[in-house]
Amino acid sequence: MGATEILFYCLLLLVAFLYASVGHGGASGYLALMALFGVAPAVMKPTALVLNLFVAGVSFFQFYRAKHFRKEICWPLVLASIPMAFIGGMITIDAHIYKRILGAVLLISVIRFLMPDSKYGGKLKEADRTWLFIIGGAIGLLSGLIGIGGGIILSPVLLLLRWTDVKQSAAISAIFIFVNSLSGLAGQLTKSVSFTPSMYAYIGIAFIGGLAGAWLGAARFKNSVLKYILAAVLLLAVFKLLFTQA
Repeated sequence: MGATEILFYCLLLLVAFLYASVGHGGASGYLALMALFGVAPAVMKPTALVLNLFVAGVSFFQFYRAKHFRKEICWPLVLASIPMAFIGGMITIDAHIYKRILGAVLLISVIRFLMPDSKYGGKLKEADRTWLFIIGGAIGLLSGLIGIGGGIILSPVLLLLRWTDVKQSAAISAIFIFVNSLSGLAGQLTKSVSFTPSMYAYIGIAFIGGLAGAWLGAARFKNSVLKYILAAVLLLAVFKLLFTQA
């Protein structure tokens, strides 16, 4: 095992740990890492979704067990997103366009991680069900298209609209990510997909990081230093995707 591979595994563990601590599956982080290490887009999308299933699943369990789940907000989002994620997963886009779209989404991820949680304070409002369906469908389509679960987009939307608090957002995002990753992966499996031979190692490392991060996150764990480290990694990937030809 070379130094580059060891570095990749260490960063993968860190990404899974940090994303799970806020109820996310980590696909945008996995995609960023794979972009940095030169993995082909055809491998990136299905690999990120598989890792999402494991990390988001264990993350949801921890936040649900801590009683942060609000089903009345979650189910409209999920029901609208599942078919759209499947459709998005069936769509094949040019590698150049894919990298540009992914770079823009990763930039959103950076902004989300750099925002302090205090920005989302205030009295909660009642969620509008129509808008829940619209938001769920739109994020679901984008999720399937580029190979993410959508939590990195859904979470700040819920918080900025003041429909949930931080922990409730984490619980809802986790299950949203899980079902959309499953639906998007099913859509991709309708055509030819590729996986790296190291997939099992990826899953094991991501699951360990996700389990630790979700357990600590559900217990009000704060990790601002790691959030900035992750933001730096994502920014490097954004630069690579948007401003280079590699």
